[in-house]
Amino acid sequence: MRTIIATTIAALLLVGCATALKLTPNGEKVRVLGPDEVDSCRLVGRTNASVTWVIAGVRRPDNVIVQELRVVARNAAARLGGDTIVPLTVVDEGQQSFQVYKCINPGG
Repeated sequence: MRTIIATTIAALLLVGCATALKLTPNGEKVRVLGPDEVDSCRLVGRTNASVTWVIAGVRRPDNVIVQELRVVARNAAARLGGDTIVPLTVVDEGQQSFQVYKCINPGG
């Protein structure tokens, strides 16, 4: 029984320490919008984000996974020249696809 408790505590500590993803300075400028908010924007492309969703057999909290996926997608969008992302799929086992748009000065 003590082994199970110790393993559970260790796994929870790992889950809490696993968030090391950071927005790049350009990624900080990328917004997350809904599909109904990008009518006047230009589609730049698509990006697939992936993060660890299970550590030591313990599933990480959904809100942490969503937050990390958005960090990965926002950084990727900035590299593609976009300034906005729109979730394209639901989160599935730590993966999600996003459409990347250029909304500020979309013609330029």
